[in-house]
Amino acid sequence: MATTPAAAAAAAAAGGAAILDTLGDFTSRENWDKFFALRGTGDSFEWYAEWEDLRAPLLSLLHGCGGGAEGGGGGKAPEILVPGCGSSVLSERLYDAGFRRVTNVDFSRVLVADMLRRHARARPEMRWRVMDMTDMQFTDGSFDVILDKGGLDALMEPEAGTKLGMKYLNEAKRVLKSGGKFACLTLAESHVLALLLSEFRFGWDMSIQAIGNESSKSAFQTFMVVMVKGKMGVVHPIQSLLDQSGKFCNMKQANDVIHSLEKENTIRESYSSGVDVTLSLRDLQLGAVGDLKVIIPGRRRMFILGDQGNSLYCYKAVLLDARKRTETFVYHCGVFIVPKVRAHEWLFASEEGQWHVVESAKAARLIMVFLDSRHANADMDVIKNDLSPLVKDLEPGNPEEEARIPFMMAGDGVKQREILQEVTSEITGPMVVEDVVYENSDEDQSSMTEKMFRRLIFKRNSGLVQSEALLVKDSTSDKADENNKKSPSASKKRRNQKKGPSGSKTVLRIDHSYLGSSYHSSIISGLSLIASALDSAAVAGTKVSTTVIGLGAGTLPMFLRGCLPFLDIKVVELDPLVEEVAKKYFGFSTDEQLQVHLGDGIKFIDDIAVANSGATTQQLMSTGNENNAVKILIVDVDSSDVSSGLSCPHANFVEDSFLLAVKKFLDEGGLFIINLVSRSSAVREMVVSRLKAAFEHLYSLHLKEDLNEVLFATPSERCLDNNNMDEAVAKLKAMLKFPVNVESDMKKLQKLQ
Repeated sequence: MATTPAAAAAAAAAGGAAILDTLGDFTSRENWDKFFALRGTGDSFEWYAEWEDLRAPLLSLLHGCGGGAEGGGGGKAPEILVPGCGSSVLSERLYDAGFRRVTNVDFSRVLVADMLRRHARARPEMRWRVMDMTDMQFTDGSFDVILDKGGLDALMEPEAGTKLGMKYLNEAKRVLKSGGKFACLTLAESHVLALLLSEFRFGWDMSIQAIGNESSKSAFQTFMVVMVKGKMGVVHPIQSLLDQSGKFCNMKQANDVIHSLEKENTIRESYSSGVDVTLSLRDLQLGAVGDLKVIIPGRRRMFILGDQGNSLYCYKAVLLDARKRTETFVYHCGVFIVPKVRAHEWLFASEEGQWHVVESAKAARLIMVFLDSRHANADMDVIKNDLSPLVKDLEPGNPEEEARIPFMMAGDGVKQREILQEVTSEITGPMVVEDVVYENSDEDQSSMTEKMFRRLIFKRNSGLVQSEALLVKDSTSDKADENNKKSPSASKKRRNQKKGPSGSKTVLRIDHSYLGSSYHSSIISGLSLIASALDSAAVAGTKVSTTVIGLGAGTLPMFLRGCLPFLDIKVVELDPLVEEVAKKYFGFSTDEQLQVHLGDGIKFIDDIAVANSGATTQQLMSTGNENNAVKILIVDVDSSDVSSGLSCPHANFVEDSFLLAVKKFLDEGGLFIINLVSRSSAVREMVVSRLKAAFEHLYSLHLKEDLNEVLFATPSERCLDNNNMDEAVAKLKAMLKFPVNVESDMKKLQKLQ
């Protein structure tokens, strides 16, 4: 394992390449013991920043702490901690400058023994301790100042990640007094600076300046980052003493730091502006909403619980501290799980309803966790085991008795369930078809007739409910009933009957005018972007080429066929068994208007894109791709590989090569629609960035009640209605044969490019 590139280069410059050969792993105690033993006694070693360059900024910092140097300010001199002290002369120079209360910590016994021999007589008040800086044996609030000279840089091995660095910073925060100063001398490599900026975001005053290098003539710039411990929850902008026009020994290094500070200050401004920023569990742990160990009556904050690498799933959650202190609390902390099908209910979706749940739960603090499509059909014991270590970090106080945090649940929302078929495909994996009736606890809807839904579940993706369709009574069944009794096939017909929600036997069919997924509604509403082109095609009696990659249960293409009869729909599906299931259980059927192509969706688009590229203008016009033609391409597929950070679509569908093929496929005149589900903001930004690079215009419909974000991209303005969206919405609504809440959806539309 090697240390960071810049730190390694700085060390090599300070003491020669042999240092690196001796150390290898900068986090190894044994390696440092060997290193100091080989260097011998009485020798000092500086990673970077000589005392002559540090003297002025450090003494200025320290004279502002407590009473300053011994005898200099009339007050008590500051208690100073130097973690990972090594054999630097920093501590002895501070001592000689009058700062006698210096405690030095290092985990190398060889080093500490040598430093004691060197300084015991000359500097008797200076203390030396053999101690791991990531696990210090000091009481809370022991020091006024912590001076770190390269210690954090040494811990931040790129291959090991941030684990050791975070442990050390947590310890530094713990042993520092309120109002104390933590000064970190660092090369400020991107991963080190990123950790400092995020870990000291809440409740700390932060400043950064460059250290001169007149003495060392190093090729690397040293920075001093100072954090002052303040009040939890308060966010301050970083005070930067850096100037892009200033002189630095390494301009690229300095410019990178300046850019990072500008970006961080933008983030901090959003937190302090009152905008409802989504917090992470780590933000809460760092004090974004105050001290988590204390119950603050009426505190309520939404946040994201869990992340990739630390948990199986990610969860939307709300932290609620009971509004009134009472002696009747049964639990000091509890977790309340809300299934997806009930998340929209007033009791769970509204702030007032959530306070009712807190009172009913009789918990001083309640963590309300909302399940969504990622968790559908996942085993509840797995969910609870995943949540347990996460919510433990949100437990208030130090209860007298170690109590297990209880899990409460609103129920999975399914009142009645019947599994129709379980089948395994070599391509898709295990699939389940089931009929369900959901519980209905909304008082204003209690008189409604219970509805039954048919669901297709792909178990490969955490039990993803791939499709959901509404079952309704077949209106033709009553008229046909008498004839069926007399018909030889009567017994077969009766076998297709089943008990409805009321228990009576009836014939049910799929209602293809109903969209079970809200993101499907958004896909339809987004066609407002090309409403004029669609209207022209409908009036002219021409067909609009529409390609859907991903069949599922066939509910979307069936809705499209009935809702917009002028669409010429081709569905591309990789798995023949999915088509069989769609036809057998979901009433999917093909005709001249709706066809299925079994094969790879990416290859299908590539082949047509290549053909379009090679075709002449005359050939394109003869095939109907004249200037006024419009095409629609919808990608609605899930991913079996969630390790990429994408649940939908598969990562191959957002590769640059495929997006280029889509652009050629649309032939400058169409709309590309993609259903995006990602738990990673970085992955989402990557997808958006690629779409922006490939297409001239990009729009987004983000469904806050789900994780889905529907993206709409077009290569040109030729078919785009972007001047009068109200008029475009009205045109689309006039064309739709089935009801869709277009106005409500389009209010959420955002232009990304």
